[in-house]
Amino acid sequence: MKKRKLGNSDLWVTELGLGCMSIGTEERAAREIIETALDEGINYFDTADLYDFGENEKIVGTALKEVREHVILATKVGNRWKPDQSGWSWDPSKHYIKEAVKQSLTRLGTDYIDLYQLHGGTIEDRIDETIEAFEELKSEGYIRYYGISSIRPNVIREYVKKSHIASCMMQYSILDRRPEEEALPLLHQQGISVVTRGPLAKGLLSDKMLEKVAQKGYQDYSQKELLEVLPALKDKLAAQRSFTEIALQYNLANPAVASVITGASSPEQVRSNARAIKSQPLTKEELSLIKKISKANAYQEHR
Repeated sequence: MKKRKLGNSDLWVTELGLGCMSIGTEERAAREIIETALDEGINYFDTADLYDFGENEKIVGTALKEVREHVILATKVGNRWKPDQSGWSWDPSKHYIKEAVKQSLTRLGTDYIDLYQLHGGTIEDRIDETIEAFEELKSEGYIRYYGISSIRPNVIREYVKKSHIASCMMQYSILDRRPEEEALPLLHQQGISVVTRGPLAKGLLSDKMLEKVAQKGYQDYSQKELLEVLPALKDKLAAQRSFTEIALQYNLANPAVASVITGASSPEQVRSNARAIKSQPLTKEELSLIKKISKANAYQEHR
């Protein structure tokens, strides 16, 4: 599987990464998913301390222990579980980040994290303090690089201006083209890579697309619009290839994107996504058709 350089770092990540949130807590089944990803050539694994109260990090760390030096391990911080685990609160403070990283390292069974990401962020945060925490962790050797996981343009601009982030994770798909106007060009210009999530738009951009259309629609698409747009996309583009291929290749076509993160709850999903990533890139004509049929959405909220 092809690799792309992650921003200005020396990390080379595969074009497909495994989002580990959906692998579950049954260790044997989860391990099979991770081992299938390794077999497919995937080297980039993304988890978070929030997932399954930290259990996800433990499972991922155990499964990757024997290949630790050959993989890119990414996790996230900032969401703090309440003691009774009934919910979580947002805490991007320096004190919390520097304590939380030690717990993540323990659960992952490693002495360094390749990419440590802020799991959210608002413009009201003490951003300078958060950056200071990441910079110190980097100089102390706990992390190699850091990034943010955010779709808020104002927050992204602050981190671009003030920090040395290697990457920004954000939701991006044919049905959610919001990053194209404000975020992707800025990040690409600054040498910061985008890692995308949600490329299949909750299954709407797969071969089961019409089964996934909900009454409430998706993003700023109504149910009625989806029932028009999805068949139009499929008719025009998916005669010779799966729609999963179209969807994942659309993300990879943007020069700002280093890797597409997809979740998987079975080995076959991993294999299907890997086939899609290894397929032919979209042509200029195909990209033009997608942009003509879909909406060029813009961020209304999340400022």
